[in-house]
Amino acid sequence: MITLLSKLYIKSDNYKDVAVREKYGVLCSVVGIFFNILLFIGKFSIGSISGAISITADAFNNLSDAGSSIITLIGFKLAGQKPDPDHPFGHGRLEYISGIFVSVLILLMSYELIKSSISKIIHPQMPEFSVYVVVVLIASILVKMYMAFYNNSVGKKIDSAAMGATAKDSLSDTIATSVVLISAIVAHLWGLPVDGYCGLLVGLMILWAGISAMRDTVNPLLGQPPAPELVKEIENIVMCDDRILGIHDLVVHDYGPGRLMVSIHAEVPYKEDILELHDLIDQIEFNLRGMLSCEPVIHMDPIVDDDQVINEAKEEVERIIKNLDDDIMFHDFRMVKGTTHSNLIFDVVVPFGYKLSDDELRNAISAEVSKFNNTYFCVIQVDKSYVK
Repeated sequence: MITLLSKLYIKSDNYKDVAVREKYGVLCSVVGIFFNILLFIGKFSIGSISGAISITADAFNNLSDAGSSIITLIGFKLAGQKPDPDHPFGHGRLEYISGIFVSVLILLMSYELIKSSISKIIHPQMPEFSVYVVVVLIASILVKMYMAFYNNSVGKKIDSAAMGATAKDSLSDTIATSVVLISAIVAHLWGLPVDGYCGLLVGLMILWAGISAMRDTVNPLLGQPPAPELVKEIENIVMCDDRILGIHDLVVHDYGPGRLMVSIHAEVPYKEDILELHDLIDQIEFNLRGMLSCEPVIHMDPIVDDDQVINEAKEEVERIIKNLDDDIMFHDFRMVKGTTHSNLIFDVVVPFGYKLSDDELRNAISAEVSKFNNTYFCVIQVDKSYVK
């Protein structure tokens, strides 16, 4: 259904395009509103007739999902606005903010359902059972499975945290409704009043879905490392020419899906023509912009690659660092030669929460370098990695 509607309504597979992302978000949100309202009407009617609190609870969960889809729809529309003087990086983060509102709505609904279910446990009642209850619940499970599938599929295509959260919510709804169906069957066959307990379980599942959705939408706003797949794509594009000897200090600023600012340092041979290298860097930035829909800035680091003494010292420093810890990287290696000693100047990159302090790490590396050559003096800058 979504595939057919996307062919009729969107007519493009350029998922990185902001306009295309907005259309996919709007389409999936509208379909979600339709399905959730339909499910709410069916479940609320059956729940009211049978007196099953778990079914009624599940119905209001679908109503909250419809509200969530409305918020997501508004979020996609607002996020698609063009940059303006007050928001030069665009409005893409509004998609994340809409996801937070959805998460809060889910959490509030879970609270109400848990409270109602506890009351039902304290004052249990046997719900009425009919074939209509089974039919509506099975139909709901199938619809929610389909919604989880298309939201997850489209969310991955357009890289949307909001739609990913919606997919998780739909999957938890599938499990929750399955629990409600089991409770109705158990009550009918064995006369056990488990309706309140199942309602409580549904409420807890919805609570977990809300917490998970909140985490997925808050993390991009706080600033999280780029996905490993994106890092690999950037590396492949930048390292397209033999004159790019290496890259480091990759930083990705996320201003909303399709609105990335990328900065990176590229190591180049110091003897190459500066104008030719500048033209190469411009071309790489152009490629990054076109292929990843980002705004890249590349800083050139000239590297001495034809001095035997410097190369030997660099190889030894690399060996020392790898012996200390494979998770440590280093870059920007330079040697300033003197008559009595030579300065080895370089940066090391360590993970957050590394076991050694910056000074302890500097001392450990410097001590090993001195064993190799006591005329070498290390000047070390310790950095933290902005990628995983």
